Amino acid sequence: MVENILAGAVLGLGVFLLVRALFPPRPGLVTRLLALDSAREGDEATRMRLVDLQEEVSPLRRELGVRLARLYAARGWEVRSTRADLALLGRSFEGYLATKALLGVSGLLAFPILAGWLALMEFGVPLQVPLWSALIVAVVFFFLPDLQIRRDAAVRRRDFRHAVGAFLDLVAMNLAGGRGVPEALLMAVSVGEGGSGGNADNWAMARIREALANARIIGITPWQALGRLGDEINVDELRDLSAALGLVADDGAKVRASLTARSATMRRRELAEIEGQAGERSQSILVAQLLLCAGFVIFLSYPAAMKMLGS
Repeated sequence: MVENILAGAVLGLGVFLLVRALFPPRPGLVTRLLALDSAREGDEATRMRLVDLQEEVSPLRRELGVRLARLYAARGWEVRSTRADLALLGRSFEGYLATKALLGVSGLLAFPILAGWLALMEFGVPLQVPLWSALIVAVVFFFLPDLQIRRDAAVRRRDFRHAVGAFLDLVAMNLAGGRGVPEALLMAVSVGEGGSGGNADNWAMARIREALANARIIGITPWQALGRLGDEINVDELRDLSAALGLVADDGAKVRASLTARSATMRRRELAEIEGQAGERSQSILVAQLLLCAGFVIFLSYPAAMKMLGS
């Protein structure tokens, strides 16, 4: 009886949350003020609209994502780390929320499927088993997009840091040629666009170039644009670079020395991470070999042990 009540309560709570997500209440004063602040920051809103246009999203999914985004805004749920990962991957927050909701609801479809299969096979299993199984599947499906986004964002953020190191070297070279800091930044991204750094460097340079181009439009300094980009995609190296350029932007020699030192530090850090990953893989291979040897020893000693126990 208690299990039936708990199962019904969980199912009713899920239906209630789904209805509230699809039909949220009217936004309050705080939500309207947040929308007004977002409208003032036209560069980010424009970029998000461009991201939405690049994604192939059905109208139903888009509407569901917009409603869920309004619900998050009304409740004050910022999820900054997730937004930074989505901005780095070039995906919209609305599409992410719609995917989570649809996957969670699709997981609930396991209940009638399991219930029908158990009834067809005449196993005599109570309905609580397929119900709880469907709830577990729904929860797993609901959190699958988070795991995928974090994994992809970690890979992209590592590639972005590698591109930032090359970008610092290019800026230092342009400063050594007598250019100013703004000109050196623009020339570095233009040179990095056609370089041989691979696709990872190209898309990262494109993001930096887009941020510098927007800085000229909205009337901010290039290092401020780099800082905003670092805040948007959660890359500490860009935020540190923005702070350093803001302090010594008038002294070309200090800027060049600072950029060279930061580039060398980033290379050492990247090399240390690669060595750490290689060490972890070596340890995992050693553990696998030890398990294989232990299984082989058990395989050889099993007949003798069974003979001794039998006698």
